Amino acid sequence: MINLAIYVLLGINILVCILLTLLVLMQKPRSEGLGAAFGGNFTESIFGAQTSDVLTKATIWLGAIFMALTLALGLLYSHRSTGNNKLQEELSKPIPTATTNNSSTNLPTAPVPTATAAPLPPATTPVPAKP
Repeated sequence: MINLAIYVLLGINILVCILLTLLVLMQKPRSEGLGAAFGGNFTESIFGAQTSDVLTKATIWLGAIFMALTLALGLLYSHRSTGNNKLQEELSKPIPTATTNNSSTNLPTAPVPTATAAPLPPATTPVPAKP
C-alpha cells in the first residue's frame, strides 16, 4: 500500500518538476536572458498583459506543491524502510550453532598430538645490593 502511494506521488512530483521548470523558463527575466528564447512577447500573447503576475503566482503555487510532495515522499520512504520485510527478518534470525556428534559418524579421526612443555627454571628472587 505504501509502495503504491510512493509511486503515485513520485509521478505527480516529476510532473510538477517539469511544469515548474517550464514556468521558470517562460518568465521574462529582468535582463532578457532565457525568456527571450521563447520569442519575447510569447507569454504576453498567450496570457495577456498581466503575464508576469500569472506566471509568478503559478511558480509560487507549484513550488509549494513540490515542497509538500517532497516532504510527503520523505515520510513515506521512512515508513517503508522501518517496515518489516523478508530481508530484515532473515538477517535478524539467530545463527544456529553447529553441533557435531562423533559417535554417529564413521570417519576415522587422527590422533591429537600432545605437546610436552619443557620444565621451567626455578624462580629466583633478586638479592638486594649492599651499600
